[in-house]
Amino acid sequence: MEPARTYPARRDDVRLLVVDPASGALRALRTGALPTLLAAGDLLVVNDAATLPASLLGHDGAGNAVEARLIGWQGDGRFLAVLFGAGDWHRRTEDRPPPAAASLAPGAHLAFGELGAVVGPSLPLSPRLVDLSFDAVGDALWTALYRAGRPVSYSYLDRALPLWAVQTVYAGRPWAFEMPSAGRSLSWEILLALRRRGVGWASLTHGAGLSATGDPAIDAALPLAERFEIPAATVAAIEETRARGGRVVAVGTTVVRALEGASASGTLRAGADETDLHIDAGYRPRVVDGIFTGVHATPETHFALLGAFAPHDLLEAALEAAEAEGFLTHELGDAMLILRGALAIPTGRPEAQGTKSAPRTL
Repeated sequence: MEPARTYPARRDDVRLLVVDPASGALRALRTGALPTLLAAGDLLVVNDAATLPASLLGHDGAGNAVEARLIGWQGDGRFLAVLFGAGDWHRRTEDRPPPAAASLAPGAHLAFGELGAVVGPSLPLSPRLVDLSFDAVGDALWTALYRAGRPVSYSYLDRALPLWAVQTVYAGRPWAFEMPSAGRSLSWEILLALRRRGVGWASLTHGAGLSATGDPAIDAALPLAERFEIPAATVAAIEETRARGGRVVAVGTTVVRALEGASASGTLRAGADETDLHIDAGYRPRVVDGIFTGVHATPETHFALLGAFAPHDLLEAALEAAEAEGFLTHELGDAMLILRGALAIPTGRPEAQGTKSAPRTL
């Protein structure tokens, strides 16, 4: 499948492939039809993390070009980062040269415009995965970071992404290093239509990390441990939804990992924590019943996570259908809803905002 190379003119004007594991049925719609696929009493849970300008271009003390892509918050002006050598997003990450040895040495000073940083020890996964301590903290750090940084972009894009293009409409605290992209197509029109239908809405904050680095050792370990915070109100909403027989639908893999990670003890708990949970077909979700997500290809860890919600043969059929329909992948691409019983509810009514034509069964 082809990646989306730029953002759509309307954030909610993308295609939606509905996968119903209860019946094995597939249907191609538009994201504006989402309210018709959920029932009164269901609950949608979103990741309200805003996306940081996590790519920083600069140089080391010897003048060698270096790019730092932030991947995790360590506290007190410190971030976990992946370092690249010369070049930028126009070149595939796997083809980028490693940084000069001087850039990787513990104690090396890096400059990103007005923002300076000192390289700490590398992590065991790779010498390119380092702790960066910036020379500013608090408001000064965030001001300098937003001046020097830009959103992480990849070579399949037609142009570098502006910061506004990688935000959801409900973005809050700047915790994400790449966009929690499943929610990008949810406009306020869709969210208000869900509310009118009686579908609940709750949020959590999850610090989504990088989806790829080009370093085989790091990429094989992704996603790394990521921090999250779940409000007590969200836990209460989930408990109320389950008590009345409603379904909990996660918007994106980050929401699944946060909710399932927070319920590892058997009880979903509010508060802040981090999770290194890797979910695949062998995992049985405790909290989440379905997922609204992007279109993910089979080699990706995101696709492996979808196996917790539908059998592999149905997911393969869904990918074949999506490819035949010209669905686009990656963070600006089309969407999928995987939810038992989704196609038992009448869908695609003419009044559904954003629906271009009557739905059809694939």
